[in-house]
Amino acid sequence: MEFRTQIPITPREPKIGYSSKVLLLGSCFVENIGKKLEYFKFPNLLNPFGILFHPAAINNFLKRVKERHVFTEADIFFHNETWKCYEGHSDLNSGDKKDILVKLNSSIQETYEFLSSATHVVITPGTAWGYRLKETGEVVANCHKLPQAKFSKEITEVKNALFETSEIVRGLNPSAEIIFTVSPVRHLKDGFVENQLSKAKLITAIQEIVASEEKCSYFPSYEIMMDELRDYRFYAEDMIHPNSTAVDYIWEKFREAWIASEVSAIMKQVDTIQKGLLHRPFNETSEAHQKFRKDLQQKINKLEKEVPQIRF
Repeated sequence: MEFRTQIPITPREPKIGYSSKVLLLGSCFVENIGKKLEYFKFPNLLNPFGILFHPAAINNFLKRVKERHVFTEADIFFHNETWKCYEGHSDLNSGDKKDILVKLNSSIQETYEFLSSATHVVITPGTAWGYRLKETGEVVANCHKLPQAKFSKEITEVKNALFETSEIVRGLNPSAEIIFTVSPVRHLKDGFVENQLSKAKLITAIQEIVASEEKCSYFPSYEIMMDELRDYRFYAEDMIHPNSTAVDYIWEKFREAWIASEVSAIMKQVDTIQKGLLHRPFNETSEAHQKFRKDLQQKINKLEKEVPQIRF
């Protein structure tokens, strides 16, 4: 007897293997998938501008990439002794003006080069609620803890932003497979009903894109979390974010849909090496540990030779 319903997962093509290149953009949940890909050493580029929750922020970033925009002092501002940019996450902030501009421009160039040869692009918006800067009317990627009075908060139009995002990817790389998914993280600070409205707008817009465009698909991470993992034991202490068990479960579903089955043996080898690298001995100078390190390095060298895309 089944005591829960399960979301059907359809195997997708083209599969992700070690010759693939995966660009991941969006919310904090896409970071979970990106970190799994990184752990197993699949070539990937994860959120070069940091976490981007809103479709307009993701779209604006890709517009900059398409234009190969060069950020200047006009694109940044100084607040609380730190240089910041409304288009990027606080991870890019810096106390040095030149440093933040280098980060911004390096990210644009890196993404342009990576996207041109990417095989898959994962786009994961988290909310349709946007913060519009009253001064310019633009929806910002990050408010950077500036006074709330500088912004208006609203449910914004997301369909055009998502369509334009898809078109930019198509223009830069027609062969890339676009994988849309909606973040399962609930934005409860917006309100319970308001969060559901936000997710519904995202899902509706994405389904329209998937239905009308080729090489474009939807992965149901939100639905898996809301239905299969509806119990609070699958949430972190804040009762909002998926915990590690939930992330592992959704990753396995993503792997079922998108990761090539023939690379499973390689993934097992990578996992063994990663666990070895995390091992902390009682005595680092012991003969047994030195042998362990030597054997581990031999495994690394052998795997890197067999699969040139893997680098530890």
